Amino acid sequence: MNYVVFTVKVIKNSGQSFFSDGTSLTELTVQLPQVRKNNNKVILQLSIWGTLSYDAAKYYQPDDYIIIEGYISIRNTNSDRIINSLNKQVEISIFKLYPLFLKS
Repeated sequence: MNYVVFTVKVIKNSGQSFFSDGTSLTELTVQLPQVRKNNNKVILQLSIWGTLSYDAAKYYQPDDYIIIEGYISIRNTNSDRIINSLNKQVEISIFKLYPLFLKS
């Protein structure tokens, strides 16, 4: 099963985009909070669709902490120009979003 619940820190709010059928999409770049003092940062991409997208674009800014519920997927990204050099990127499609600690 690929259902997840995380507490995350917003790194970047990419804003809201719209498709030709009127569906809205907000993409957030977030980081999982680190308990240990190491240099491993877990960065995730969040995709927020529909009416929840409006709230995410309007209220959540960098350095805010939120609780997310959604479904996880892994996609291949070609980070280098070298052929056959694919990296995996985690993306989460959000269906519930709760504020935990807002900066403003």
